[in-house]
Amino acid sequence: MITIAIDAMGGDFGPKPIVEGVLEALEVVKFNAILVGKKEEILKFLPSKLPENIYFEECSDVIDMSEGATDALKRKDSSIYKAVDLVREKRADAVVSAGHSGATMSLATLRIGRLPGILRPAIATLMPTSTGGRTLVLDVGANVDSKAEHLVQFAIMGKAYAMDVLNHEYPRVGLLANGEESSKGNDVVKETHKELKELKNFNFIGNVEGNDIFNGKVDVVVCDGFVGNVLLKTSEGVAEAIKTFLKNNIKKSLLATMGSLFMIGAFKSLKKQIDYAEYGGAPLLGINGCAIVSHGKSNPKAIKNAIFQAINFVESGVNEDIKKFSERYKD
Repeated sequence: MITIAIDAMGGDFGPKPIVEGVLEALEVVKFNAILVGKKEEILKFLPSKLPENIYFEECSDVIDMSEGATDALKRKDSSIYKAVDLVREKRADAVVSAGHSGATMSLATLRIGRLPGILRPAIATLMPTSTGGRTLVLDVGANVDSKAEHLVQFAIMGKAYAMDVLNHEYPRVGLLANGEESSKGNDVVKETHKELKELKNFNFIGNVEGNDIFNGKVDVVVCDGFVGNVLLKTSEGVAEAIKTFLKNNIKKSLLATMGSLFMIGAFKSLKKQIDYAEYGGAPLLGINGCAIVSHGKSNPKAIKNAIFQAINFVESGVNEDIKKFSERYKD
């Protein structure tokens, strides 16, 4: 049975939504859950008769969101350090944390280690498309400065994830640039384009622009973490602005209110597609294990879906394909 280590103290709202999310996940699928944190605080949100498959890993320290990521490397009794080490020690198959994302990424990279052939792990996230599908984008924040060789590896990891977890038989891979022509982009993008073009049977479709992420043209989009994080935050802001705009304008007139009754289904679909809780979290690709980085404001639904995502990751065997592809496309 798969075992998931959950940082029960991470997140903006303490253990409550995290524990509730774990309980909701256990109602759907069987797995072993190791709740890492201050046991007395965690028990407040569990039923008096503990459900099966729940275990505890006691710790006394929590990394605050305002602290530096490097601080976590010295805080061996913190919840995220201990949760990550459970994967390092093979006592857990994956770690899920809604806590300090920088600490999670740093500890996962240094304590669990990278896969052979991978120089830098990358955070991957899913973007909704107008065709009802999803586009995988990476990196969205793990690396603010990347070289061409790193972006090529992101492409390899994204392709493996799209095949094994998202079930794309032959995913289309694109490189994010300011134009479709191979001459567009900075020096790193141009060099990456050249190297990806040389990969045989890779299905690299060339440069793609920002709008292509949402129109279903491409399955995997590669960029550096600085650009990817700006893209992610901008997309979240636009989605929230659209929701607010619709809500405010519907209230302005009776006709708009009546019309909204016929669009309830469309509104629900939009909300579902842009709700981070639907995805649960973002996988850190390239480490020798599984780490799911969840939003600090995660509610129980988000934690539940992050756990499902971790289970799917482990069962998919994606890390084996990342290793295989890295060897195949090695210089």
